[in-house]
Amino acid sequence: MNDTYILGIETSCDETSVSIVKNGVSEIATVVLSQMDTHAKFGGVVPEIASRMHIESITQVLEECLNKASMTMDDIDAIAVTYAPGLIGCLLVGVTFASTLSYIYNKPLVPVHHIIGHIYANNLKNRLEFPLISLVVSGGHTELVYMDKDYSFKKIGGTLDDAVGEAYDKVARVIGVSYPGGPKVDYLAHIGKDTYELPIPLDDDTYNFSFSGIKSAVINLVHNEEQRGNEIRKEDLASSFQNRVIEILVKKTMKAVKEYNVNNIIIAGGVSANLGLRERLTKECDNNNINLLIPDIKYCTDNAAMIASAGYYAYKLGIITDIDLKARPNFSMY
Repeated sequence: MNDTYILGIETSCDETSVSIVKNGVSEIATVVLSQMDTHAKFGGVVPEIASRMHIESITQVLEECLNKASMTMDDIDAIAVTYAPGLIGCLLVGVTFASTLSYIYNKPLVPVHHIIGHIYANNLKNRLEFPLISLVVSGGHTELVYMDKDYSFKKIGGTLDDAVGEAYDKVARVIGVSYPGGPKVDYLAHIGKDTYELPIPLDDDTYNFSFSGIKSAVINLVHNEEQRGNEIRKEDLASSFQNRVIEILVKKTMKAVKEYNVNNIIIAGGVSANLGLRERLTKECDNNNINLLIPDIKYCTDNAAMIASAGYYAYKLGIITDIDLKARPNFSMY
């Protein structure tokens, strides 16, 4: 069987990335141009600046990726691009660029949902084994997904308000941690002690999550301590916050594993880089003889390799679109 090379393009937020992946599992070359330093000045991503920077760099990133792989567009079988969800201006840059390449080089155009890409980031480490439960944790999503085969997604639970990554960023701002806040809260949690009383968020029998309550609890705690003239121990508050969040994420994930009678768990999304979550879920899976697959750190944040990997399976299933593909900033994968 001939090898299939997918060119992936990712511009949903503040990383401009192009990648070439063979047969959905082998990364040939990837280039990621991050805008983090630019947006750090503003304390978060500025959509207009992000989209403008994508426009300025996307052609250069493609050329660098092809050179790195020692390939040309003639070697590419199909082009996969993130079309949803994300910042509309950023998505439009990638979709327009991919559509243009598809037209010029007569290559099939494959639409890929960003979260599906995060799920398939795991596939670049080890081939996904089904059935499985995927814990999706990112700045915009917190979901539990059941998969019994490739490109089959059943949502069994999700956040009712804030996503877990969003909660991390808000807590970081409250305790005075600079952008990007999530990784820094994770770091502080590892050097601090769990000394503050905080509630476990939505500790019930459903597979849903809610992080607005614990976020509000942190805000109120900080306000009350400041009113009393007490100093906030950032590392201890980070530890208390992270322990409660991870406890409920792991508890509901393991509940889903038992109820759906599966033996495989994967983590997907930017928060899969969280060291505390990795450690706790690894320990729980080891104790229960569950197979756990976690993407390499370089695949946790936004990248085009995950889009190309997911795009391979979509391509094989005939999920092809015309060059008038629309960017869908709030589109669900279900």
